[in-house]
Amino acid sequence: MQQLQYDKDNFEHPLFFALSDSMREGAAILEAVSRKFIYCNRSFLNMFGIDKLADVNINLLRKLRKDKLAVPTINERAKIIKEKGVFYELVEYRCLKGGSFFAEATARLYSNKGIDYYLYIVTPVDKAFFEIASLGMLMVNKSGEIVTVNSYILTEFGYKKKELIGKKVEILIPQRYHKAHIEQRLHYTQQLQNRPMGLGMDLFALKKDGSEIPVEVSLGNYCTDGHNYTIVFISDISVRKQAEIVLKDQKEQLETKVNKRNKDLQKTLKELEKAKDEQQNTLFFQKALMDNAGAIIVSVDTSGIIQTFNPEAEKQLGYKANDLIGKHTPLIFHDKTLLKELADEMSATLQRPVPIDMELFLSKARKNLHNDVEWIYIRKDGTKFPVQLNISAVTDEQKEVIGFVGIAFDISKIKKIEADLQRALETEKELSELKSRFISMASHEFRTPLSTVLSSAYLVEKYPDTEDQPKREKHLQRIVSSVSLLSDILNDFLSVGKIEEGKIQLKLAEFDLKKMVTSIADDMQNNLKHQQKIICLHKGKAQAVLDISLMKHILMNLISNAIKFSPENSVIAISTECKPGTITLSVKDHGIGISKEDQQHLMERFFRGTNAANIQGTGLGLHIVSKYAELMNGTLKCESEIDKGTTFTLVFKK
Repeated sequence: MQQLQYDKDNFEHPLFFALSDSMREGAAILEAVSRKFIYCNRSFLNMFGIDKLADVNINLLRKLRKDKLAVPTINERAKIIKEKGVFYELVEYRCLKGGSFFAEATARLYSNKGIDYYLYIVTPVDKAFFEIASLGMLMVNKSGEIVTVNSYILTEFGYKKKELIGKKVEILIPQRYHKAHIEQRLHYTQQLQNRPMGLGMDLFALKKDGSEIPVEVSLGNYCTDGHNYTIVFISDISVRKQAEIVLKDQKEQLETKVNKRNKDLQKTLKELEKAKDEQQNTLFFQKALMDNAGAIIVSVDTSGIIQTFNPEAEKQLGYKANDLIGKHTPLIFHDKTLLKELADEMSATLQRPVPIDMELFLSKARKNLHNDVEWIYIRKDGTKFPVQLNISAVTDEQKEVIGFVGIAFDISKIKKIEADLQRALETEKELSELKSRFISMASHEFRTPLSTVLSSAYLVEKYPDTEDQPKREKHLQRIVSSVSLLSDILNDFLSVGKIEEGKIQLKLAEFDLKKMVTSIADDMQNNLKHQQKIICLHKGKAQAVLDISLMKHILMNLISNAIKFSPENSVIAISTECKPGTITLSVKDHGIGISKEDQQHLMERFFRGTNAANIQGTGLGLHIVSKYAELMNGTLKCESEIDKGTTFTLVFKK
């Protein structure tokens, strides 16, 4: 418990209350015994939607919690406050005027002249990033207790929120990992650091029904009032793990098949050499094996000239055996580029020039070394396909090499599975990065307008007199502008989501393009800086057939950018032209310009130019414009130089 260090009789209460009313956080003071509220600042009343201090009591404050506290819990927290003098928690509150919000609630115990008081500080925190995230997110205190979770966690793991809050995080981890996880958790809290998603570890999470799922987990940390919280991001990777298992099984089956057939073939060839007196029967057996092996089998003599070319080789490569046997080496159906690369690699290894000939493949087999590689074969018609190629030497009874056998299996399907899996992994990685960028950008972009709204709202009530109306209108306009900015940001998020999900329906209609451009330019006049001017030029017929709604969004975005990035006393030129089969729109400004390097990334989501980092924006506008243009069979082009201005040109073709 802390003692208040001031003389209550001489303390300047109005000054204290004025300072408290300027706080963004909600502050309230109540007597510890009677639980009677003796003071609330304006932020406290506003965030809960309470009209006056007289309406506030301890029962109301408890009802404002979205999850009510049981009596034992209330008594336990009172005990903690009495012993330690302070209690922290993360709470989801309800507002009397609708909606809810997360807040850090701090209760401190003070004593003054023999009377105990509680000081409550309520600090709102952003819950949007919890609720809109499409992956599991939860927050854990230093004791390993869950203080909040998002909706994704509840849906994915089958719990209700009250079943998780206050529980140890190990409730979501299989029992066999509890001991190790507790040690790791304690170690992490001592050395806090951000850990990115996926570190090559096989992790599993436990659902309420007892089933387990493979997951990737990343950790972040969050500090407030000297207390550290761990933010846990959980991603279900069941689909990816299943694909990896399928691929692994297929590879193992292929390797087993290749090894088995290689052994069978070696055994057959040795039997042929030993059974010279039964040569005819052996040759018949050999032909049957080669004809039905299901693999490309080609044998060559010690010079590399083809001696046998089985039916599967004819089928796969498109050559007739009679056209190759005794005439060509297998290099005729090998990829020439890969041959050169292999020769260069061997030359560097051996420190001498290695020619492009059959020795590239036969040298290892001569030494009875492992000679199994992925390679590319080229059919007679020029098409290519990947193979798993194994080359072995054939020896006589004296162990002298008398030839070589190459066995190749078409692995096109395996390669396709690998490519599909790689694309899936890259997509998942991109999604994880996009989520991180979104959370970072949203946190940054929402903070400034929200601060403006809060400060202006506070200042408005400081001008109660009639003659203060111009000042009130100024701050009300700042509030309207900030809310409009927030609305624009949210609309951009919704537009990107609809584009990604393919929910934008194109509605083509005939309209007056010249009239639309002039109307939108007039509407944007209030946004112009001092002495800025918009001029509109049109050529050709006025009528155009496009999606009116998408065109309005494109025009407003390009004009807004031109205003935002151009100086005062500058001209913004909008040009349109309608010709048979083509509609052209361009917006030109004389602003800060865009570097050549940044122009390559302008249409990417969340990208901001290096010289625009301190200017308000989400980095989504041009991405949306380019996608809308594509939907209407249009292309977006940018021409710009630093400090000389920028011209965006859209060309729509029928």
